[in-house]
This record gives sequence, structure tokens and C-alpha cells, in this order.
Amino acid sequence: MTEFTTDRRTLLAGAAALAGLSALPGRALAQGSPIRIGTLTPLTGAGGPYGPVMVKAVKAVIDEVNAAGGVLGRKVELISEDDQTNPEAGVRAARKLIDVDKVSAIVGTWASSVTTAVAPLCWESKTFLATVSGADSITQLPHQGYLIRTQPNTTLQGRKFGEFCVAEKAKRVFFVSPQTPFAKSQFDNITEAVKKAGGETGSLIYDDKKPAYRSEIDEVLRFKPDAIIFGGYTPDTAVMLKDAYRAGYSGLKVAFGYAVNQKLVESVPAEVVDKTFTIAPSPAEGSKAYARLVKMIGVASPDPYTTQVYDQINLILMAIALAGDASGTAIKDAVRKVSQAQGGAKVDNALDGLKAIAAKQPVDYDGASGPCDFTETGDIADCQFRYEQVRDGKLALVKIA
Repeated sequence: MTEFTTDRRTLLAGAAALAGLSALPGRALAQGSPIRIGTLTPLTGAGGPYGPVMVKAVKAVIDEVNAAGGVLGRKVELISEDDQTNPEAGVRAARKLIDVDKVSAIVGTWASSVTTAVAPLCWESKTFLATVSGADSITQLPHQGYLIRTQPNTTLQGRKFGEFCVAEKAKRVFFVSPQTPFAKSQFDNITEAVKKAGGETGSLIYDDKKPAYRSEIDEVLRFKPDAIIFGGYTPDTAVMLKDAYRAGYSGLKVAFGYAVNQKLVESVPAEVVDKTFTIAPSPAEGSKAYARLVKMIGVASPDPYTTQVYDQINLILMAIALAGDASGTAIKDAVRKVSQAQGGAKVDNALDGLKAIAAKQPVDYDGASGPCDFTETGDIADCQFRYEQVRDGKLALVKIA
């Protein structure tokens, strides 16, 4: 467990610099008990490349808000836990955040299996949960409004993968994946898009702990695919790509952006991964919010999950301020009032949002991951996708659409 705090000098310096915020409710610093927010991200395991930067983004926002006086005159305290990309570890960590640390909200759960396991603990304890997981089933849980996600669901993602393969002239598309909460939905929606264009699909679910997948690749190749969609995480996808290359496969290769990332590209021979396409939800590159995040955390190209978790913490802090209450129930009831208030002041960060709220203005937040509008069930209403291809050892942007 890592607990982040902000020293008094930083608080006072920031407060002086932001004297214009003196009209904010509860301007006196750190009166009363702190508002506790938990991050539950993969600091280790298959999602390990993403969690540390996600936490860095959350901490940067909290530090900035604390320097301006906190929320409701209370300091915000961040408590970070590692879910290890593992549901059992995620449940243990969530229990600590909820039962011991008494957090108001948990942000950043990444793997769908972890979010699925943790979500019931949140709604039963009335703790708000914001996730970047994509499995359709997550927002179909009986979460009673205590859950939102900034990641597009698998229905939309699967359709994008299928449509991309069709656009690349693939008629026979094969999907390989470990067993995940989103595997069936992903394949079903790939199939719908491919069959609509007159094509055919096949699929195989594999054990993601194996050191080799030659027998699985042989089964895939018997289908004679024009395209293979790799649905796993980085470690198993790296092995899959190697075995597909050794087996002589030279057709279209497509994978999730979180699996075929720069780490994977640099860990395998260039010929193994060259020309592989990736598809991922696109951050709002070019937006003021994106530029602001880049400057705050010093990361040139933050991944989609980092931009999403940045938006999640901004929304939660504004919801607390609007509600005048830091409970999970208050966040649940107020979050859409700051994310998508019709005719509200357009803001892209918590500081500007807190000013608007103090001035009794409605707030409509657009963030580093794009417009953050949510459906009644907690799904993000709209999202752009980023398409990249591995070329000469680098991921090159193909398009954002």
C-alpha cells in the first residue's frame, strides 16, 4: 500500500497562487477529516505497464486541488492499492480500501475480471466505482448507479475490430483469446460485422499461462484465416505472435492496443510483430485537457487508461463539491450533473469546475479522454478509436476515427 500526501508548504504555496479561488466553499485548508479516494490499478501483472502512470495522473489532480484548498475545505487523501491484474488480489485490496481506509470512491480498475469481482463490494458498501474495463457485463451488473466507466463497452469495440478487418478485405476472420468476461461479446460483435459483409469467423479460447501455443496456432491456421484478431494481454499475445510467425502466417494481424504496446514491440524480434495493427479507444489528443494532463504528469503520450482515470478523478472531486457531501451515494447522485449538465459551463479540469460550482454555475465536463457523458447504466455515450500499426519497431498512427 502506498499513501500519498501533500506537504504543508506545497499546500500554502498553491493556495497563495490561487487566491482567486477564495470564494470556494470551505476555503480554509484541511478542516475536518480528509476525503479519502482509492486507486485500484494493476501495478503488477499483465496490466502492470499501465497502473503506475494511472496513479500518477490521479495524484497530480489531487495535489493540484489540495494546493488550492481541497474540496469542501477538506484535504483529499489518495490511497493506492495494487490489484496485481488478478481478481482475488483485487478483492483483498478493495476490502481494505472500503473497510479500513473508508474511501468514498475507488477509481481505475483495469481488467474486466477484477472490476467484475470488485463491483459488488462497492455497491453493497455504497462506495462509488469508476472503471476503465470494457466487458459488456460490467454495466449490466445490479450496481444501482454506483459504477461508471469511461472505456467503451465490448459491443462497440468488437464491432470496430470486425469492421476494420472487413475494410482491410479480410473475408475469413479468426479470434483467439484467453477466457475473459469480454471474450464472448467481443467475438459475437466481430462476427456480426464480418457476416454482415458476407464473411465467416472462427474462434478459440486458450489458457493464458502456457509457454507455447503451437497447437492452438495450428488449429487457427486450419481455418485458413485472412485475419487473426489477438484478444489476449501482452505476455500471452507475445507468445502467440511468435508461434504464428514460426508457423508461416503472413495474413492480417490485429490486436488490442493494450496488448501490442511498445513494450511488446521491443521484446520480440521485429519480423514477429511487424505490420500488426492495434485498435484502442482514443484519448482526446489536441484538446486542452489532454495537453494539460501531459504537462501535469510529464508523459508525452499518455495511454487511454491514464487519460480516462484523469477524467474520473476530476469528475468525482467536482461531484463531491456540487453535492456538498463526500459519500459514495452523493457522488453517485451528482456525477452526471457535472459530466453533462445541459447548457453548463464547459470545463476540462477540477479547478475550473470547482470555481464554476462555487459560482452556482452548472458544469459540463469534457476531458482528456473525450466527452464524458454517461448513459443511465453507466456506459460512456460516445468514443473515438485510435488505429496504429507496427512499422520498423515503432507504433505508427494510421487514423483516429
